[in-house]
Amino acid sequence: MATRRVLVYYAWSRPGEIGAPLEVIENRFPTLFESRRMGYPRFEELSDPSRYDQSIAGFLDHIMKRNFTAFVELARVLTGRPVTEIERVTDDGRLTALDAAVLEGVDTLIVISFDSFRTGQAAQAAEIAAMRAFLAQPDHLVFVCPHHDIGDLPALSHDERVQRQLAEFRHHGDKTIPPQQRFGGFARSLLAGLGLPVENRFGLRPAAEADGSPSPIEAEATLDRLGLLRGVGSFNLHPHLPQLERLGEARVGLEVLARQKIDPAAPPHPFAQDRTTFDALLQSRPDAFAGSLLVSDTTLWSSTAGGVDSLRRLWTNVLQRPPRS
Repeated sequence: MATRRVLVYYAWSRPGEIGAPLEVIENRFPTLFESRRMGYPRFEELSDPSRYDQSIAGFLDHIMKRNFTAFVELARVLTGRPVTEIERVTDDGRLTALDAAVLEGVDTLIVISFDSFRTGQAAQAAEIAAMRAFLAQPDHLVFVCPHHDIGDLPALSHDERVQRQLAEFRHHGDKTIPPQQRFGGFARSLLAGLGLPVENRFGLRPAAEADGSPSPIEAEATLDRLGLLRGVGSFNLHPHLPQLERLGEARVGLEVLARQKIDPAAPPHPFAQDRTTFDALLQSRPDAFAGSLLVSDTTLWSSTAGGVDSLRRLWTNVLQRPPRS
């Protein structure tokens, strides 16, 4: 069994996210204080301002990054090595590009593209070249993970846009989400640079079972060449998950490995008028790269939205996949 070397790359700019104007509710993370207020009594253990920064920085450190702790810890235990975690732009403005030097010695890469479109994160030519070289190795695996893109409706009039944003807001039902919140610019640019453009459209509410657990995924078992979905019955119930829309050459180069059901009891959403599922996990076709490229939502690596036992099975399959040469 190969001992995997894992890199989790948070593709955000901390100064760009932290410096968002607080008087604008759209296209930014909340502050830690806002999260405590909206979610009370959740997060009250983070209420002491002498220990926990109550700004957006505090939200990133104490809520956002903490969501991925369970995966990072499992990876450390299963591999016997610490996981490398890198933020694209740190507090001091230093950029760590996803280049050949950063990828040296890594065989499993998780790109958490939780970056606001507003901050303009985009893969550079050297990063795209490094990713192509990385994927030229059969044993290498990459997950590129955007989150949702909610409320982007430039073609509509003001009144039409407001009504559509209200419909989307009522569908997902999360009162902490503003009318427009767009994430995943780095993921989009990286996938487009690889010639496989994908857009993370909408914020769809996934279906749940009667006991409150996530509904089973619809997996294409015959396409699961790495066995990543072996024993994986469901994903999670994050209330706003994207349709991973394949564009152009991606319709040929990427296949749909798993779909999730849309909650039929949710208020109507335009996408759900003629669809009962959304494409939740994409995989590169065998002739696209020697290695494997997958596209999923960021929350597939989070432990805060249910389905954790099944997600841990997925994480284990990723980390314990057999070597390929």
